[in-house]
Amino acid sequence: MVSANKEMAVYCFDTLLAHYNCEQPPPPAFEEGQHPLFVTWKKVVNGGDPRLRGCIGTLEARDIISGFRDYALTSALRDRRFPPIQPKELPQLECTVSVLTDYETAIDYLDWEVGKHGIIIEFADPDFSTRRSATYLPEVAAHEGWTKVEAIDSLMRKAGFNGVITESLRKRIRLTRYQSTKFTMPYGEYIAYVKDTRGTAPAINGVKPGNY
Repeated sequence: MVSANKEMAVYCFDTLLAHYNCEQPPPPAFEEGQHPLFVTWKKVVNGGDPRLRGCIGTLEARDIISGFRDYALTSALRDRRFPPIQPKELPQLECTVSVLTDYETAIDYLDWEVGKHGIIIEFADPDFSTRRSATYLPEVAAHEGWTKVEAIDSLMRKAGFNGVITESLRKRIRLTRYQSTKFTMPYGEYIAYVKDTRGTAPAINGVKPGNY
């Protein structure tokens, strides 16, 4: 099984910097494979807890090299919840790469463990006669301090459901649970890695060298 690792996070930073510099990123230092994956960007503001800045990925298996390259940019620049990440924000960023594993169909909407499982919900919106779906990675509910029900209700809102959430509706949810490996790298560690392995720190268009 492929696990999330340092080289994957480095490749995501490489990809984002190359985008700003209108260059191609260096070749990745990890093997090809087919896996579902996510890229999460967070930003540290005034020494506080990192705040979500973008998170997008795929629940379907795909080539992890092109996957991390594509979703590093999509999550940084095209997450509709946030404005695009600007070059000047890079020194405050941290990148988390996730590789998803162990998909299982749950018995019901409570058949999962906070902190262990990511969850995918699918349900019919009774107000619009449409199917809705959304996912949270395994760390989300634990980080927010949610109960299972609170996580489910929040996920239903994320899926776009704006009606009244009832127990009857929750019971009609089809839930898939999964696990993941993840690796988190702050920008400072990325710079140190690049200096150590390539001999020089990367230059970033629009960011003064003293800021990274």
